[in-house]
Amino acid sequence: MPNIPDNGSDVLTETKIRLEKPKLFRVLLHNDDFTTMEFVVFVLEYVFKKTDADAVSIMLKVHTEGVGIAGVFPYDVAYMKSQKAMNLAKSREYPLLCTIEEE
Repeated sequence: MPNIPDNGSDVLTETKIRLEKPKLFRVLLHNDDFTTMEFVVFVLEYVFKKTDADAVSIMLKVHTEGVGIAGVFPYDVAYMKSQKAMNLAKSREYPLLCTIEEE
């Protein structure tokens, strides 16, 4: 076996990598005069996976206060869900507006 000199330069140092939690974003549903309450409940159940009771509660908040929180997600998920909800509405000729904002 060859004799390998040890000069102490082969020291491994341990580095700790800290991952930041992704920023979360709220998906907001906005009230309008044309989108039906039943459709908003459907969107909340189908896109945002809310229970029937939660969907009705959020829909009533949107109806009475003008805006309601459909869910809180990382940006990519929030964007995708808001687009899916608006595309569903557009396909049924409803002007439902979904926006996202940083929590």
